[in-house]
Amino acid sequence: MPEETGEYAPANGIRLWYRDEGNPDGEPLVLIMGLNSQLILWPEEFVAALGERGFRVIRFDNRDCGLSDKIEPAAGAESTLAAPAYYLTDLAADTVGLLDHLGIDSAHVVGASMGGMIAQLIAIHHADRVRSLCSIMSTTGNRLVGGPSAEAALALLEPTPPEREKAIDHIANVYRIIGSRTHADAEQPRRRQLAEASYDRAFYPAGARRQFTAISVAVDRTPGLRELTIPTHVIHGAEDSLINVTGGRATHDAVPNSTYLELPDMGHDLPEPLWPQVIDAIATNATAAS
Repeated sequence: MPEETGEYAPANGIRLWYRDEGNPDGEPLVLIMGLNSQLILWPEEFVAALGERGFRVIRFDNRDCGLSDKIEPAAGAESTLAAPAYYLTDLAADTVGLLDHLGIDSAHVVGASMGGMIAQLIAIHHADRVRSLCSIMSTTGNRLVGGPSAEAALALLEPTPPEREKAIDHIANVYRIIGSRTHADAEQPRRRQLAEASYDRAFYPAGARRQFTAISVAVDRTPGLRELTIPTHVIHGAEDSLINVTGGRATHDAVPNSTYLELPDMGHDLPEPLWPQVIDAIATNATAAS
């Protein structure tokens, strides 16, 4: 077992590494992170604050990321757009499998970036398992919205060097490019710390490529989003250069009776000064499901 708080759960034929925190008797709330983003990208203080609101907070590493199982292809069978190793619907089923393992019938589901796409798919295909949905800095899958800037796209596609210091420099630079510009100076030390922690905990760029392929082949979720009836809150930053704010607006427009919070000083990140607003939005939306 890894030398950190957490456990492995069998889920959908693989193992997910997860942490079960907050109020053990509270309403379950699942946090799903994005592309190649480990559970540590949900800040400890952010998770603790949700626990103080009374939630049982569950966060985990997606497949091919962090300490969860890696989906190694057979020799010579690396995934392609024509034959991806898996789909976003598989990652949604992974999350449902984790809920099954924990004996949780339904939960509040919160997803950021690719995690928002996964959260949307859980709500669409496993509606009975979702009490409320919060989609953060994500999009609908419609290729006409939510596109990246040229700089962000190049940064994301540039290979990460294997050497520790070079890799950390690269990861921190990606965080700088896609993150909030308004809070860049204040966030720079935390971004560097996250880059270091992510590299040291689990450096696995092959998984990022397969996750990216799953995103690339995903179908437009707009028709399914239009059928949702659960309380849904959409949060997006106007400074997001990786998933343009049009992605958040389109998600809000697609989900009937959804609420929307657009933060002018948020990029593709969770800057510390904005945590209270985001936590309030998550908690308020969850209360609407009660």
